[in-house]
Amino acid sequence: YEGWYNNGLTGTSAFMNVDLHCHTNVSDGALTPMALIDLAIEREIDMLSITDHDTLAAYQAIEDTPANLHIIPGIEFASQWRKSGVHIVGLNLDIASDAILQGVTQQSKARSERGEKIAEKLQRLGFDNCLEGAKSYTVGGEVGRPHFAQHLVAIGAVTNIAQAFKKYLGAGKAGDIKEQWADIPTVVGWIKEAGGVAVLAHPLKYKITRTKLVALLEDFTEAGGEGMEVISGLQVPSVTKDLATLCNKSGLLASCGSDFHSSGQPWAALGKVAQLPDSCKPVWQRWR
Repeated sequence: YEGWYNNGLTGTSAFMNVDLHCHTNVSDGALTPMALIDLAIEREIDMLSITDHDTLAAYQAIEDTPANLHIIPGIEFASQWRKSGVHIVGLNLDIASDAILQGVTQQSKARSERGEKIAEKLQRLGFDNCLEGAKSYTVGGEVGRPHFAQHLVAIGAVTNIAQAFKKYLGAGKAGDIKEQWADIPTVVGWIKEAGGVAVLAHPLKYKITRTKLVALLEDFTEAGGEGMEVISGLQVPSVTKDLATLCNKSGLLASCGSDFHSSGQPWAALGKVAQLPDSCKPVWQRWR
């Protein structure tokens, strides 16, 4: 990947536009990898990581990029903690390492099995051929819940994506299947063996109590996790301040990202990520 991979970073967080969490259409995003790169250039992003779900395929499609756009190889792995599904981002990976390729292979198999289980659950509710329908919205057939949601909208089962999750795919619903994912120590191990930094993604999205979140961070750190997302998309300053405090108390590096999936979502706009608080130690200091 010579030509786009560049770790020669300059500047400080105060002057850099950093987005270390976004998705392309090789997982559940809307844009092709190069279209996302073009948007990143348009938005004057300095440092970008494409973190597709359980796949590195986007990096095979990236051509030369400007020298001032620093691409940090990344991935977002699904995992599980107790009875909760959690996501772990791996940053600054050697994407050709045996460890990370093993992880991708294992997660791809788990994702396929999960898709079959979701389709079976939806069939019991009266919706036939959902797996085939969901796959029609993917590139390469890697199926996620958003693809099932698109299919449910297309067949008129629901009126929009949000309703699909509320009725059938969200937490506690028929399509909420997570027990097949690798546990946190396994996922963190893949990332660390690939020379990367393991970051707990969007910690407030797991709908767990503060006590459980602290326990999750303790277990994550004990497993070798090194960072957490202090900023995920558009959030109010008070939330950022609170997460920064939690990050520092946990002894973790701070990361930030939009969690961009498609245009027209102002709460997750590529390159529109607030600066990390000065009290935080940015995760990119690990590879500068």
